[in-house]
Amino acid sequence: MSDITVEKSRNNLATSLRWMVKHPAISIGGFLVGLITLCAIFAPLIAHYDPYAQDLINILASPSPEHWMGTDDYGRDIFSRTVYGARISLIEVAVSVALSLLMGLPLGIAAALCGKYVDHAIMWVMDVIFAFPGIVLAILLVSVLGSGLMNMLLAIAIFSVPVYARLSRNLTLGIKNMEYMEAARSLGIGYRRLIIHYILRNTLGPITVQATLTGGSVILAAASLSFLGMGVQPPMPEWGTMMSDGRNFLGMSLGISLWPGLAIVVSVLGFNVLGDGLRDLLDSRL
Repeated sequence: MSDITVEKSRNNLATSLRWMVKHPAISIGGFLVGLITLCAIFAPLIAHYDPYAQDLINILASPSPEHWMGTDDYGRDIFSRTVYGARISLIEVAVSVALSLLMGLPLGIAAALCGKYVDHAIMWVMDVIFAFPGIVLAILLVSVLGSGLMNMLLAIAIFSVPVYARLSRNLTLGIKNMEYMEAARSLGIGYRRLIIHYILRNTLGPITVQATLTGGSVILAAASLSFLGMGVQPPMPEWGTMMSDGRNFLGMSLGISLWPGLAIVVSVLGFNVLGDGLRDLLDSRL
């Protein structure tokens, strides 16, 4: 490797370090989210045991070199189940946020572009949904639809729809009066191209920030529903379900509920801090 290449690598590293120091929220939040993501991707390499394997001889075992976080009431390794739980949590975030965007984004854009009557009708429905506390609405929907992973994710997505509908509506109202939009309309560009190439492209930043912030809310809501027995069902290694299983054994083994609870805290903190950092970065560029 030549001296020029080495010097260029050092300069790039120094620039990256200065950027990370200048934006600590993005660095810390990105590290925490990245850590959870790596655990989810490389769970078979990180975990020592099958998360479903039972060892009834070693139930409620204390932390040891064999079981770093101990075992639960079925002798299952808590560390392995916590690591595999990251997969389920990231799936929850990806599916719920995607469903919320697919429902909320078109509604918000339609409300801004289709006239006041459509606008009032859509926003009235969003206000009705907003009138319910999110977790209460999710419990109501899961009670109607039935417990299970997909029903839980659909319920969480529905109470998140008004957030994206309102955000996309407000952004579209501001964009549609910009000079470049008037110029595009004067050139005869159709609505489909206007929406894809002008509106969606310019709303991508704020939508990304909101999606990141929603990720923490999704993990917390999903864990709450699973804790109540209305979400992911045993024996799947979901953090809320693990906490629910361990509440009857807190006096004998605190780790059954402690470690998945800490995983929830780290995940929610990571998404929230990352979202705040991205929002500050976006505001500084406006």
